[in-house]
Amino acid sequence: MAALRIAIANQKGGTGKTTLAINLAAGLARHGKTVLLDADPQGSAWHWSRIAAAADDLPEIERLDGDDAEKAIARSAASHAYVMVDCPPHLQSDRLRRVMDAVDLILIPVQPSPLDLWASVDMAAAIREAQAQNKRLRAYMVLNQLDNRNALSRSMHEALDEFGLPALANGLSRRAAFRSAALEGASVYGLGRRAEGAVQDVEAIIKEILNP
Repeated sequence: MAALRIAIANQKGGTGKTTLAINLAAGLARHGKTVLLDADPQGSAWHWSRIAAAADDLPEIERLDGDDAEKAIARSAASHAYVMVDCPPHLQSDRLRRVMDAVDLILIPVQPSPLDLWASVDMAAAIREAQAQNKRLRAYMVLNQLDNRNALSRSMHEALDEFGLPALANGLSRRAAFRSAALEGASVYGLGRRAEGAVQDVEAIIKEILNP
C-alpha cells in the first residue's frame, strides 16, 4: 500500500502549524510507521523533538535540508506508511511549491480570528493552483484553538465556506495540554490523563483524513 503523504502549511505564522504537525504525526505513528519532515527553515519541529530527545511518544523527525523536497518525500514514502511535512510559512518558497507537488493531502491550520481568515485567502489560491498540477492533491482547512464558548469559533465553518476549500469537521480545541506538550518536548500522547481531551481532538482528525 502506498504511503500517505501529508503537508501542514499556512503562510501566516502563529496558526499552530507545528503543533498540528507534531501531534498528528504522533497519532499517525500509532497506525503505521511515520516520519515528520521539517521543511520549515525555523526548524520548530526539529527543535521541539530535541527538548526531550528520549521522549518515546514522538514520531521520527528529520530535517528536510536543501530544495529537493520531492526526492526526500519519495525516499521517505518508500519505507513509511505516513510521511508528514511541516512546510515553510511563506508562499514564495520554492520548497513549499515542491512539497505541494509531491503530497497527497495538505492541511491548513486556521485560528478563529479575522486576521487568520484574511491571511488564508492567498493560501487557498495557491493550493488551487497546485491542484491544477497535482491532480491527486486534497486540501482541507483545520480549525485550531477552538473555543465553543466563543461566537466567532462557532461561526468559523460558515466563514471558511467563502474560501472554496473544505474544512474538516474536526479541529483542535483551545487546551492547555497542547502548550504543555510543546514546553515538555512531547506530544499530547505522552502527557497521560491530563491530555485525554487533546488526544481525542487529534484522533478525530486522523479518523476523518483516513476515511474521507
